[in-house]
Amino acid sequence: MKLDGPFVPGQVSHGQITYPGYEHLKWEAVVEKMEPERLFSFTWPHPTSLDKAEYAQGDHSKDPTTLVEFRLEKTATGTLLVLTESGFDISPATFVLKPSAGMRAVGLNR
Repeated sequence: MKLDGPFVPGQVSHGQITYPGYEHLKWEAVVEKMEPERLFSFTWPHPTSLDKAEYAQGDHSKDPTTLVEFRLEKTATGTLLVLTESGFDISPATFVLKPSAGMRAVGLNR
């Protein structure tokens, strides 16, 4: 991903997806919280289609959003990264993310 600027809490972050095959997708997320060395969270929309032609026609500002949280927690042996994404219950039933090879490699195969 190539971002247009730094993350700022309460502001929209813009950028361009650079993952092969998805370069037509724009990154737009609202940075919710930033707590140094503890928490980073944002909301981002899930368009009803990632198809290049359909995506280009849409205004995605009103698409359902999910909340993504990266939380660091101290443990006895170091630091645990907890990643939570919530809000899929309001995403369209027609939108199903197929896991990539990278997602499967780290056990994210739902």
